[in-house]
Amino acid sequence: MSFKPLEGLRVIDLTQVLAGPYATYQLALMGAEIIKIEPPGGGDWARAGFALPGHEGQNMGTAFLTQNANKQSVALDLKAPEGLAILKKLIATADVFVENYRPGTADRLGLSFDDVKAINDTILYCSISAYGQDGPLRNRPAYDHVVQAMCGIMTVTGTPDTAPNKVGAPYIDYATGLNGAFAITAALHQQKLSGKAMHIDVAMLDSSMLLMSSMLTQALSLGMQHQASGNEAFSRSPSSGTFDTADGKLSIAANNERQFHDMCKAIDREDILTDVKWADQASRANHQGELRDIISSTLLNKTAGEWEEIFSSHAVPAARVRTINEVLTDPQLAARALMHTMKVPGSDRAAHMPTLGFKVDGQSAHPASPPPALGADTSTVLGELGIDESAIADLKQRGITG
Repeated sequence: MSFKPLEGLRVIDLTQVLAGPYATYQLALMGAEIIKIEPPGGGDWARAGFALPGHEGQNMGTAFLTQNANKQSVALDLKAPEGLAILKKLIATADVFVENYRPGTADRLGLSFDDVKAINDTILYCSISAYGQDGPLRNRPAYDHVVQAMCGIMTVTGTPDTAPNKVGAPYIDYATGLNGAFAITAALHQQKLSGKAMHIDVAMLDSSMLLMSSMLTQALSLGMQHQASGNEAFSRSPSSGTFDTADGKLSIAANNERQFHDMCKAIDREDILTDVKWADQASRANHQGELRDIISSTLLNKTAGEWEEIFSSHAVPAARVRTINEVLTDPQLAARALMHTMKVPGSDRAAHMPTLGFKVDGQSAHPASPPPALGADTSTVLGELGIDESAIADLKQRGITG
């Protein structure tokens, strides 16, 4: 598609694993040139792990495939003076610099915000870390599940009997990546106005907490103590939540008066509407157990799929609880073009990579080139810096590049 608002933007990407690479992947899908800097030998840690058949041992794990298409890979040993010098030459040509080291590590490498700004005085410098660049926890390392423990989400996930539970997907990593991309694109506009370098500070803990904004407001403003509530709706409406059916579970959201009335019609229990016990939301809350029993027993008469269609025809939000593999085969996913299929060099099996996540003029933005092999673009990028072939060969032989 032609939606490339960041075309012409050069990003130096020193990030690894999930959150940072997902942030720069969003920029890549919007047309930015991403030069991914990786250590020679192993590269990004996410290259290891689950691999496509035929790709075993080739440093192309699925965790890497997910968020590194449309990028170039340059292998550089930044602990070697020559490798660091090459990176600094690249920084001079860039618009954005993104790193996800633990705070203090970039400083020790000579790549602090002040160091990079001295090379390029209009650079947008984005730091992505576990806890942020300040505060008493700034130096602590973390991964998604550690931040899940830290942010409190585990204590409200599951039932009172099973909590604490980790959320199944590494959702904090990906929320942090989206937050980082959002911050960078917003800062680009500000930088255009000011012409000055900026340091963007994105934290996994911050991102995880903001995903629970309603709970934070309730806890701080009302002193509420949130507990695990299983599959109940956040609204706590007695006519909302997850119910058993003849063959599985169904989630329903009948929160407001119209939805409650329509739900009663959908289950053919309009007699409920004439009972004073359920005349309004307060009354329904006072007799919640009895109302839930009526809804639950009625839903056992049909399958989850049948009820999903019935509720949807009555404009009541409802969905059958699906597995990930089930929803991936749903025609709605195909219509939204959320995943893009692409052959990866070295494997006969196609890989599936996420698209931008929104459509523009009815089209989605997907990657045009597969994730790069480690160091695939080293010679090309170094050549553009004026480093001749013999010097590149020498650097490779010494392990400084790859």
